[in-house]
Amino acid sequence: MYYVLALFVILLDQWTKWLIVKSMEIGDSVEVIKDFLYISSHRNRGAAWGMLEGQFWLFYLITVAVVIGIVYYMQTQAKHNPLMQSALALLLGGAIGNFIDRLFRKEVVDFINTYIFSYDFPIFNIADAALTIGVVLLMIAMFIEERKEKEKLNGKNGAQHT
Repeated sequence: MYYVLALFVILLDQWTKWLIVKSMEIGDSVEVIKDFLYISSHRNRGAAWGMLEGQFWLFYLITVAVVIGIVYYMQTQAKHNPLMQSALALLLGGAIGNFIDRLFRKEVVDFINTYIFSYDFPIFNIADAALTIGVVLLMIAMFIEERKEKEKLNGKNGAQHT
């Protein structure tokens, strides 16, 4: 079930990037919501915000390791945790979405351009959004798990003292 979510992210990411590549020149921008949201054709040859530009083999190795780790974790540790599975599925879809770009285009297509309180946030794509949401959900799931473990320990300690 969660692999379907990852596949959906990959397909949506690749479809939207294909639309941008086919219909816009690099640097073109279309206003969606004035002073807040624009669709802007941009390319990134590095990691987040252009860091490590051109280091494709490093990205390939890291992505393969991350994908293997995510799948392993989904199959073992997070098997009975829907929030953790959802987070990992978003991370998996996002990682593969950008990996496809790096592998076939030698660059990542970015196009979501936002201004948050007049700050021009770096341009991103669906895969990036899935990665960000996945990280946030993963942190929430880990926080919930940690609280459950503490409650379980406190419950056992409390039971011994009564």
